[in-house]
Amino acid sequence: MNVTTFAVNGDHFERNGKPYRVLSGAIHYFRVVPEYWQDRLLKLKACGFNTVETYIPWNFHEPRPGQFNFEGMADVVRFVTLAGEMGLNVIVRPSPYICAEWEFGGLPAWLLADADMQLRCMHKPFLDRVDAYYDVLLAKLKPLLCTNGGPIIAMQVENEYGSYGNDTAYMEYLRDGMVKRGVDVLLFTSDGPEDHMLQGGMTPGVLETVNFGSRAGQAFAKLAEYQQDKPVMCAEYWIGWFDHWGGPHHTRDGADVAQVFEEMLQAGASVNYYMFHGGTNFGFTSGANRYEQYTPTITSYDYDSLLSESGDITPKYEAVRDVISRYAPAQPAELPAPIRKSAFGTVKMAEQAPLFDSLAQLSEPVERTWPEPMEKLGQNYGFILYTTRVSGPRVDVPLNLQRLHDRALVFLDGQYQGTIERWDNQPVKLNIPAGGATLSILVENMGRVNYGPYLKDHKGITEGVRLGLQFIYHWTIHTLPMDDLSRLQFASVLESGGPAFYRGTLQVDQPADTFIDMDGWTKGVVWVNGFNLGRYWERGPQGTLYVPGPLLRKGGNEVVIFEQHGTRQAAVTLSDRARLG
Repeated sequence: MNVTTFAVNGDHFERNGKPYRVLSGAIHYFRVVPEYWQDRLLKLKACGFNTVETYIPWNFHEPRPGQFNFEGMADVVRFVTLAGEMGLNVIVRPSPYICAEWEFGGLPAWLLADADMQLRCMHKPFLDRVDAYYDVLLAKLKPLLCTNGGPIIAMQVENEYGSYGNDTAYMEYLRDGMVKRGVDVLLFTSDGPEDHMLQGGMTPGVLETVNFGSRAGQAFAKLAEYQQDKPVMCAEYWIGWFDHWGGPHHTRDGADVAQVFEEMLQAGASVNYYMFHGGTNFGFTSGANRYEQYTPTITSYDYDSLLSESGDITPKYEAVRDVISRYAPAQPAELPAPIRKSAFGTVKMAEQAPLFDSLAQLSEPVERTWPEPMEKLGQNYGFILYTTRVSGPRVDVPLNLQRLHDRALVFLDGQYQGTIERWDNQPVKLNIPAGGATLSILVENMGRVNYGPYLKDHKGITEGVRLGLQFIYHWTIHTLPMDDLSRLQFASVLESGGPAFYRGTLQVDQPADTFIDMDGWTKGVVWVNGFNLGRYWERGPQGTLYVPGPLLRKGGNEVVIFEQHGTRQAAVTLSDRARLG
């Protein structure tokens, strides 16, 4: 066993007793298919980095209480081991909370089934769940610590806690929990370079680092006010940014990124790029922000980083590689060959299964007096359908959804009446006939808030339904996580409009990366061979969904689209390039 030492010695790090600068880049294994982990890590090393950093999202590994998943894309042990075999150090930033523009900041949605749950503080029910998770997770990571011959040189305690709270006892509890489970590598925290953030986030015996995208000298000076004679490190150097639906696609000039980076190196700092490679928020994993209003994050996590969403070298990569070459010895690594991309042409979506005709294949209904949110019904992600019978006649009566989370389609006797959105929660006017009508409300969970004071983000209808001032009771509810579409019954007759699943076949001679262009479709979700690629929306900025080549097979490939509104033509085009702006 080749044990590596990595420690703080005064104002610098030492690796095996020699001064060492950490040059790190973030790659999230949970945003990249496992077949491409090696490609992304090789490109990181070839750029001159000596370390890879990754978060660990709790909700990805414990989707149900006590049910753990560490296989496939969740095989963090394999990812860390692979990095070590390639000669890279690893920095791990485990849960409970990671932010990362990831659903609920990595916290499991099932925590919210407890109405009294308090997050990220010394609340015993929360700590009990963290402890049970740490018992499993840290046991897997312990053999991978550098003190045990593995590549992990450092681990983070929580994440940017000073931006959220001031419960220093909670931070110390997490620190002690890691130590007692055998984590004996360097522990650190990271916070923004502001007084209240450093005051709330710093923990005794734990190295503090700072996160920022510019004004490095100012950030390090603020850190020095709180921590002297310690190594200086930017744990998140923001070189791009994430996008929200309906907003712009963010980019940042590569020369500016390289210049700020060089300023940090001249100051003797260690740096972790956030992100080196962003990847994709596959499935329902993208989070959301809420400040003045709720803004959900798109499926792509391209982040305008050094590698594109599909892993391609960018001019920003080359600018950064040039800077590193002047400050650090070159590592023996060659760039792998570019991954092949193909434009497979048009796929006709020849079959359809309307949602309302498919409920029995997707869900078992439950009866509730009140329209309960997803978490109370054991549902984490996807959609939820509320149905009831309302009396009439009523003319131009406003339908109000109290604290809707997040977007609802309203139907009366199966006919679409309008859409209500969380960020513009205006009632829909209904005309109900004398004999009454069936009211159906399809609600989409567009991602739980991942940052800030509004983390407790229940999904569905959370405070009731009113017609005018009158609350409506007695509901039939279908939970629609859409995690298994195998029982859907498709027919070749296509009806226009209304929520429906569409199915087509993509013929492939040789699998390769490709991009599904959703031009002409309105809003929904796409699966390829049963793998959920994520959401699309005509509001943009994202216009394509990335399909990694390993998801495809030679011959026929099933493409399924759940479209909520309708499409101009029941077909999609497979392109060889992304359309993100």
